[in-house]
Amino acid sequence: MRITELSPHADWTFLVFANDGRVGQFDLRPYLQYEAFEELNDIAEFMKIKNGGYFVEWECGADLSVDTIEAKMLIVDNAHKQH
Repeated sequence: MRITELSPHADWTFLVFANDGRVGQFDLRPYLQYEAFEELNDIAEFMKIKNGGYFVEWECGADLSVDTIEAKMLIVDNAHKQH
């Protein structure tokens, strides 16, 4: 999976648009307790999410791999996925 687009929301979730047509929602809230994600408790910092294709990252240095995102995201639309 490669991330083609991200859409962050003010509740610490973001939509992930994948190159295979899937759209998933990832909830970062369970990660906010960890030191690496501490600065993202500030919603303004969270909203600065950047798409790296195979990872997402923030200005504070926190990042998540596409493997983690794919494993934990909730699929909200896969109508475009090829069968």
